[in-house]
Amino acid sequence: MAEYKYLDKINSPEDIKRLSVDEMEPLAEEIRDFLIKKVNMNGGHLASNLGVVELSMAIHRVFDSPKDHIIWDVGHQSYVHKIITGRREAFDALRKPGGLAGFTKRDESEHDPFGAGHSSTSISAALGFAEADHIKGSDAYTVAIVGDGAFTGGMIHEALNNCKKKLKLIIIINENEMSISKNIGLFAKNLSHIRVKPGYFKAKNVTGKILKKIPLVGKHIFKFVMKTKKAFKNIMYGSNYFEDLGLYYLGPVDGHEYKSVEAVLSEAKKTGGNVVIHIKTVKGKGYAPAEDSPDKYHGVAPSETKKKGSTLTDAFGNAICELAEKDESICAVTAAMSDGTGLVRFKDEYKDRFFDVGIAEEHAVTFGAGLAAEGMRPFVAIYSTFLQRAYDNIIHDVALQKLPVTLCIDRAGLNAKDGPTHHGIFDVAFLSQVPGMSIYTPVTEEGVKRALVAARNGNSPAAIRYANYPENERVISEFYKNGIPEKPSVLKNYEDGAELDAVIVTYGKITKEALAAADELAKDNIRTGVILLEYLKPYDKLVREVEKLIPSGTKAIVYLEEEIRNGGAGMLLSDKMSKYDTMKNIPYAVMATDDDFAYQKAGQTIYESAGVSAHHVADRIKELLSK
Repeated sequence: MAEYKYLDKINSPEDIKRLSVDEMEPLAEEIRDFLIKKVNMNGGHLASNLGVVELSMAIHRVFDSPKDHIIWDVGHQSYVHKIITGRREAFDALRKPGGLAGFTKRDESEHDPFGAGHSSTSISAALGFAEADHIKGSDAYTVAIVGDGAFTGGMIHEALNNCKKKLKLIIIINENEMSISKNIGLFAKNLSHIRVKPGYFKAKNVTGKILKKIPLVGKHIFKFVMKTKKAFKNIMYGSNYFEDLGLYYLGPVDGHEYKSVEAVLSEAKKTGGNVVIHIKTVKGKGYAPAEDSPDKYHGVAPSETKKKGSTLTDAFGNAICELAEKDESICAVTAAMSDGTGLVRFKDEYKDRFFDVGIAEEHAVTFGAGLAAEGMRPFVAIYSTFLQRAYDNIIHDVALQKLPVTLCIDRAGLNAKDGPTHHGIFDVAFLSQVPGMSIYTPVTEEGVKRALVAARNGNSPAAIRYANYPENERVISEFYKNGIPEKPSVLKNYEDGAELDAVIVTYGKITKEALAAADELAKDNIRTGVILLEYLKPYDKLVREVEKLIPSGTKAIVYLEEEIRNGGAGMLLSDKMSKYDTMKNIPYAVMATDDDFAYQKAGQTIYESAGVSAHHVADRIKELLSK
């Protein structure tokens, strides 16, 4: 028995084209019901997808995917697009290993022409598609859907600055939070309502054709009328950023009034050139809890997931507030992630010293450099995967000038849910190369506090990387039994003078895998110790500390991390360690993500897929010992 009258019939874009316009409203209700059930069960992005139901349906009725290219900014709001393009049955495995990705992904469907996961890339990519089609003589359209929040990212404006006329490029601005265009009073409201009616477009086109046919003066009259119309509109309605750039602008349009949305998309297609369409939607539309609190329903955890309690992100947020209370030079900077980086309390308590710069990581880092140059102590909190955007700024604006900017790197390590677009596995490798940079790797709440204090007391660039996970009780009991060290340190879980067969050197939340590997090896009477690194750089200091902790007689060493292998801590540390006389004859292995983006496979943990699980480590140590 069919669960949905209309949705069960939709397995491709062609299927939605067969339905009538009047059937769109009940289909939208069914899609919302489906999304609410599936996302609440499996986790994922809910509010943003509920807001683009009508828009997604209209796009697939007006345009012809995959011939026409549909590109979603970030991609977290592409669930309806995935449903319409034949992936409805895959939603039971949404964001699960080997299952449906939470973002657009090129190798998942021919209807995903460009992969996403980070904000503000859509128009640049769409412009590339449109230019390529122009070169090839293709009549395909390219449609980019971008949220208004992405306009805080510089790439959007860089791309708009390069849009040439007469490309078949449709840019849809989905406004669901803040206003972009000047929108004043009843005149503006009525004008926008008129502009989305099919009759308006028909009258406009007919009038233009008639005026142009008048002998000798027709074209001049048409240009005069258009200039007069624009001048009048600018006086009454306000000038428009997009029109000032030479782009044809339509809107704003109520994104939940289906017929208006389809009409404006159809008109944009008829122009045959660059068009910006302004759609206004409501996040969480049709689901009261999400409409009332769209931020809470931006990302939804699976129904079976229990509340995980306090995390290292929370510890960072509390610790920086404690420091700021005593030190008025401390500032916090984030890039549209005050909640995600644990800075909500700081924002409330120290408004004058809190800065959310929007989706502009490059600016965040250089802005922090400016603050530091003028005597402030900025802590710039950014996810590891987003910090990649600011590499030049870290080198040129912070490190080269030896400025005390502290990078607080959240979501460090492998990301099981969001996958490769959100794996924090490159920051150690790229920061290790930066002269003068200290790198701290706390794995406990107290460790986060120590790292913040150490960074504040230093006078050079620093990075503190941590996962958004609770501290692990086993790790605490194994490494902190003799009390908490005053400064970030190198810790071990075995007594001085212990005789060991092997040692695992590690840091971060993967430490629990190292301990599990030691347990597994103990079953085969292989004595294995674990060394925990609370900092990685300066490497020379680190090497001396680690070398002293390796018991004489150790027969194998594994350097374990959830980081890219090339340029990572394991590679750099092992290279320096192997030059010591006491170390050069000990077989060793570096276990990390090896020249791969670590795609999680069905039925495996993320550590198993990356080849760095406890079992992998135990097997590698046995292999080293057998040589």
